[in-house]
Amino acid sequence: MKFQKICVIGLGYIGLPTASTFATHGVRVLGVDINQHIIDTLNRGEIHIHEPGLHDAVKKAVQSGNFKAATRLEEADAFIIAVPTPFQGNQFGEYKGITYKLADMRAVVSAAESIIPFLRKGNLVVLESTSPPRTTVDLVTPILARSGLVAGRDFHLAYSPERVLPGQIMRELIENARVIGGVTPESAQAGSDLYATFVKGQIIKTDATTAEMVKLMENTYRDVNIAIANEFSRLADKFGVDVWEAISIANLHPRVKILSPGPGVGGHCISVDPWFFVESAPELTPLIYHSRMVNDAQPHFVVETVRRALGSLKGKKIAALGLAYKPDVDDLRESPANEIVHLLQNEGSQVKAWEPFTPDADLSGIRMSPTFEDAIKDADALLLLVNHTEFRRLNPSEVVSKTKARVVVDTVNSWNGEEWENAGFTFSRLGDNKSRIQKPNS
Repeated sequence: MKFQKICVIGLGYIGLPTASTFATHGVRVLGVDINQHIIDTLNRGEIHIHEPGLHDAVKKAVQSGNFKAATRLEEADAFIIAVPTPFQGNQFGEYKGITYKLADMRAVVSAAESIIPFLRKGNLVVLESTSPPRTTVDLVTPILARSGLVAGRDFHLAYSPERVLPGQIMRELIENARVIGGVTPESAQAGSDLYATFVKGQIIKTDATTAEMVKLMENTYRDVNIAIANEFSRLADKFGVDVWEAISIANLHPRVKILSPGPGVGGHCISVDPWFFVESAPELTPLIYHSRMVNDAQPHFVVETVRRALGSLKGKKIAALGLAYKPDVDDLRESPANEIVHLLQNEGSQVKAWEPFTPDADLSGIRMSPTFEDAIKDADALLLLVNHTEFRRLNPSEVVSKTKARVVVDTVNSWNGEEWENAGFTFSRLGDNKSRIQKPNS
């Protein structure tokens, strides 16, 4: 099956790289978004998000004439839905005393409804948005049926989740394996034909619900393993152990690979996707639920670590270094760093944040510094929340002359504690209470 023109609905962290990649591989692409500012920015060949290689791809796509952006769909051979699926605001589900978050599928519903007037026989519709199991067959299929056409008979319908790492999206879109789940085998094949335009990795065809579950399983697996690492950090703190040393030793076992603990889990994948399983089957997901509870509580453990380092939090000035959910990206979605800042503020601390990738971010209740120097100069403590390359390269001997702070707290095992202490700082690290527990007399 050949595709001359496609519409990509949603031009965010996944939709825009996908649209520009198709366009640079010779397919005419209409990118659709409800934000007029995004449309105008892209049509100038500029971008509104940070991702290495994306600007060059968009500029090339626009200059080639293969890509344009608009707020309204047009007829096409294929339609790709790549809109956000966040949580519902203050609405939660309940099951036998547990409360869980619910997926907000309104953007998916709206995108599917927008396709109806343009849907024709022989078209392909692909849902890429991460969704609870059975979304494709139970939610999207009935919506598209309002066109009078039947999915799997008159047009093809498939689910194909993104499986890329922010910071490496442009490469991994092409090189990673791709799973295509069709409502029929023919729909899966049509999806395979579409993504074969640029995908060099293996393309695996299956049914739609299996593809949905694969995506959720990948991120839930990571979340559960991070949860045990975070619990180990709390246990190490209690027992007077350096968790980073303990993990490195444990990982010498040939069948053990413990992940690194940290300030929490963020982003629009690992911190979100497990809830879709819990929402869909709360009676079957106690492990997944409790792993989410562990990771969601990790910011509170960070706050207690800072409290111990400073003696108290009230009135203390703290420089929060990094707000992104992971290193070297500008994505602040579901970031635990943001929650930590709010928790510190609730304890009476005055927090100034420095995020080098989004220095102008407008975050409710968070005071952003225009520069690193401004963030640290009057601080009582430096709190490292994200392992950005820029922060790893800091020289404590140079930092000490730029700040009043003499307390440093590292939550990501980025800094050499001895170097900071030699420069005149008191150094604390998350999950490392080894030197602070009195040992029994020999």
